[in-house]
Amino acid sequence: MLFRFLVNLIYGLLIIVNGRLEVIGKENLPDKDTYVLVAPHRTWLDPVFIAIATRPREFVIMAKEELFNVPIFGWIIKKIGAFPVNRDKPGPSVIKTPVKALKESDQALMIFPTGTRHSTELKGGATTIAKLSKKPVITAVYDGPRTIKDLLKRKKTRVIFGQGFEVQRRVEGVSDLDQYYMDKMQASFDQLDQELKDRASHSES
Repeated sequence: MLFRFLVNLIYGLLIIVNGRLEVIGKENLPDKDTYVLVAPHRTWLDPVFIAIATRPREFVIMAKEELFNVPIFGWIIKKIGAFPVNRDKPGPSVIKTPVKALKESDQALMIFPTGTRHSTELKGGATTIAKLSKKPVITAVYDGPRTIKDLLKRKKTRVIFGQGFEVQRRVEGVSDLDQYYMDKMQASFDQLDQELKDRASHSES
């Protein structure tokens, strides 16, 4: 309940400041099952707008521990279900916590690999979690303001979701499954980025 309250409250404030969010491909999100959502981490606003775009779904969120030290934002992400991950020394909870949530609750999992070209370790973790929980992977990309200044300029915000895929224990002709699925995620991110660029170009013409 707190998750939904905070997400709706924040979105109400963001509408006033920045306008409405455009959501593309929401039909790709499972209605009756949990899933592993993976997205590029390009700004501290990524988890905020993606959580808004997936309403009313609630999440357990895997986030780098440094984010919890950001004033106000760190408190918000903790309250909406995020748990800290030490990227240099990830412990067993990195896998156990989300797998348990996916299997025993209605919460989906949100993972943000770092940077535009994403962290290999976290991509591999997403693959492992999806395989152990037997839940699909959904890719997402956020495009919009990256700073408070951009928000105040009312820059257009969009979230786009890709088609989900299952992580199999074996794929014919594939020897390195982790790399195979990492490449699959990256290809989906690139495709979603391009679709957003095409939509932006079309709207400007």
